[in-house]
Amino acid sequence: MWAESSLACILLLLLLKTVTMSTEELLAVDYEVYGKVQGVFFRKYTQSEGKKLGLVGWVQNTRAGTVQGQLQGPASKVRQMQDWLKTTGSPQSRILKVDFSNEKKIENADFKDFKVVR
Repeated sequence: MWAESSLACILLLLLLKTVTMSTEELLAVDYEVYGKVQGVFFRKYTQSEGKKLGLVGWVQNTRAGTVQGQLQGPASKVRQMQDWLKTTGSPQSRILKVDFSNEKKIENADFKDFKVVR
């Protein structure tokens, strides 16, 4: 009897977690990263980290020597990616600052993947 009720509780918790995850609000946010971020595989690492977190969006170099892009996905994953952009980046990068702008809640993602724009 105890094993059956424990199993039922575990199944209920898994169901609640799944429902909670699927109803998490989606965010979109633009970003620009300053520092030594070009010529150090920053875009490739950003794309990889974004995909790992299940985000969509894009990343590109700018003529000003920065890297910019947009993130879209569940709010908690967007926050994780923002932290990664501020503190980690690619191994050879040196991040001075990151500006985030135009944050908004979205109903659906505008992208299907996380792309490097050339």
